[in-house]
Amino acid sequence: MSSFPGSPKLIRGGLVLIDPTTSKVIRIITLQYNPDTLTRTLQAQSLHDANNRSQPLRLTGPPVETIKLDAEIDATDQMQNGDSVTAQSGIHPQLAALETIIYPTSTQLISNNSQASSGTLEIVPMETPLTLFVWNKNRIIPVRITDFSVTEEAFDANLNPIRAKVSMGLRVLSVDDLGFDHKGSSLYLSYQQNKEKLAGLARAGSLSDLGINTI
Repeated sequence: MSSFPGSPKLIRGGLVLIDPTTSKVIRIITLQYNPDTLTRTLQAQSLHDANNRSQPLRLTGPPVETIKLDAEIDATDQMQNGDSVTAQSGIHPQLAALETIIYPTSTQLISNNSQASSGTLEIVPMETPLTLFVWNKNRIIPVRITDFSVTEEAFDANLNPIRAKVSMGLRVLSVDDLGFDHKGSSLYLSYQQNKEKLAGLARAGSLSDLGINTI
């Protein structure tokens, strides 16, 4: 059945992996179904603590923001359409695309082991692509995946998963994390500036709304 001609195009959320040096897009991962909810937590970075009460209104930087979401992956439509990859592997490819975000590559592991075996004293930690969480044009956010879990809920005859729920925890990377010269910082600043513009569109309240006349 075709959709109504006047219906708006469905925008999907997802993850984009880019090269942190060149900004080249490495991979785009579109969520099959948009999560019903996003849980966002912001922890203020202030000077007001048990050891410093002299400047309680000062902030040391942007808040630490974390995002939690559950994404569902289902192979039913692909199986009905006779997709050969799904018939052979189920949803393993979709799961692997998400899981390998938090893996160093096998090439990096082999290279580091080779350096260690040859007597290299200092081995630089392995760098991953910059991960962007995209949730419409106002939310293009540099993030780091902090926790990741998969619940596989159904399997085909070869025990390939065909339905699963993926739970992810994301830590927003701000200018404090990346430094102002990093590509991700410009994206973070755009995210915060969009938030400030949206705040300006909110209807201003009045003291009478609060049941008072003066402060």
